[in-house]
Order: sequence, then C-alpha cells, then structure tokens
Amino acid sequence: MDVVRQSLAARMTYAELPAQHYAQQVLPSQHKPQPPALDTPEGHPSQGWRAQPHHLSPEELWQRVRQESKGDADAEPTLASFLYSSILAHKTFEQALAFVLANKLASSTLYSTQIKQIAEDVYKEDPSIIDAAMADLQAVLDRDPACDRYTQALLHFKGYQAVQSHRVAHRLWNSGRRALALMLQSRISEAFHVDIHPAARVGRGILLDHATGVVIGETAAIGDNVSMLHHVTLGGSGIGKGVRHPQVGHGVLLGAGVTVLGPVTLGAGAKVGAGSVVVTDLEPHSVAVGVPARVIKRAVSEPCDDMDQIGFLLDYVI
Repeated sequence: MDVVRQSLAARMTYAELPAQHYAQQVLPSQHKPQPPALDTPEGHPSQGWRAQPHHLSPEELWQRVRQESKGDADAEPTLASFLYSSILAHKTFEQALAFVLANKLASSTLYSTQIKQIAEDVYKEDPSIIDAAMADLQAVLDRDPACDRYTQALLHFKGYQAVQSHRVAHRLWNSGRRALALMLQSRISEAFHVDIHPAARVGRGILLDHATGVVIGETAAIGDNVSMLHHVTLGGSGIGKGVRHPQVGHGVLLGAGVTVLGPVTLGAGAKVGAGSVVVTDLEPHSVAVGVPARVIKRAVSEPCDDMDQIGFLLDYVI
C-alpha cells in the first residue's frame, strides 16, 4: 500500500476501511518509485488535518453558531422561526446538523423526522463524524472569502451540506445498511446536485465550493484539507471490483471542472488547474494543467489554503 493510501487510512478515523479486496488491490502507481514530499513545516495542510490556533473548540464553535443565529433572528424577524427551528431549539451541534440535513433531504416518501433520527443515531455510533463536520465548517470559513460566518455555511452552503450528508450515508454503507445509504445518495444528488457514492472515503477539513456537478466514485479516497470547486469529477476506469477511482492526498486543490480518471494518485499538496483532465499520477506539490494534464511547476504554497486558481497561467503555454 502506497504512502498516500496509508496516510488516508490512518487519518480518516470516522470511516471504516473498505472491503478487503480494495485494501489488497495494487495500484499502477505502486510499480513506480514515489518522490518524497516537500519538507513542509509541521502542521501544514498537506500533512493532514490539525486544529490551528485560531480555530474554535467544539464548545466554542457551537456557542458561536448560536450567537450568530440569535443576532440574525433579532435583526431579521422574518427569519426568526427558521433560525429557531434550525439552530436555537437544539441543545447540541449534532442535533442542529441532523435537523438541517433532514429538512434538505426529505421527500414525500422519506420524511424529515426519519432522516433526523437516522443522522442522530449515526452521530451517537461514531462521534468522530461530528469532529469531521466541525473541521469542514472551519475549513469553509478559512478558505472561502465569501463566507464570514459559521451559520452561513451550516444553513446555506450546499457543498458543506452535501459532504455532511455523505458522511451519514458512508457510515450506513459500512454498517451494512446499503439500501438506505443508496437512498440517501440519491436524495443528496437530487437536492444538492452532488453525486458521491456512499462507499467513497472522505477526510476532514473539506471544502466543496459551489459544489454543483461534483461527482465522486465508489472507490475514490480523499485526504484531509482538500479543496475542490464545482463540476469536479473523480471518475473510475474499468469494470473490475478493485480500486477504479482516484486517490487524492492531503491538501490538494482541484479547480473548477477538473476531471480525474482511473486509480491515479494525486500527491499531497498538488494543484490541478480548472478544466484539466488528469489520467496519470501527480507528484506531491506539483501543479498540473491541460488536457491531458501535464506538470508545469512545483507548488510554492499550500494550494488548498490559498485557493489560487490563476497564478500559474503566466507559466502555462499550450
């Protein structure tokens, strides 16, 4: 098992490991020597999720969410009922999150009360899912300049809501409740226009900005601190039962409209420019653009944090 996949498995504590035949599958990249990662200081995004000094504790984050909701309810009475039922009526962050997701995913045949209970049961079984949800919320605030409040992402950003819904479906999938997991996947796709197979493994500190049209396949794995824009596809190749989808390392940035096909590995801290098509492995901290994508330089910063999608254009000539 290569370094990136080992790191993914070690850090995604909320998710069970995939089926044994996934774990034993040999990726093409394993037959090639893997370059070492850049000597990044401790705590950088490409080394996995770590709480930063400015991040709030879970208790502080929940209190901030309540404070923001109370302030908005006072300033905009029209939203008071919405904010009370979504946030202020609940004692914990997980109860509020379950309520928000349930009302987004409910249908005429799958009621919000049912989904809320399913989510709350999942959170009780695996509290690390809530840790991941809070890390994602902090990631949105850190990396999206259009977001300056926690409630903005929690209540209104469908990329955040889609990832949190997937975390519930993923737990159900790994628990053997696959029919229900697939039902949730279908509702996530319909409600958010984001299609993530419930078997796909997703790390923490994830930003799906805008999110429309994102597709993540069954055997894909995404590390911590990954940022991706709308219309990103992590697609499969072949019809075998082994790993068919991309393995994305920590701290990767995937620009708008990026397509990554097959069981390729994107090394930690890599950046892929908008509209590119990746069909081969990328070394850690490389910058790739084009169709098919080719490496044009080494990243000098952490791509998932700076979210710079055009800085490489001066270096790129077709």
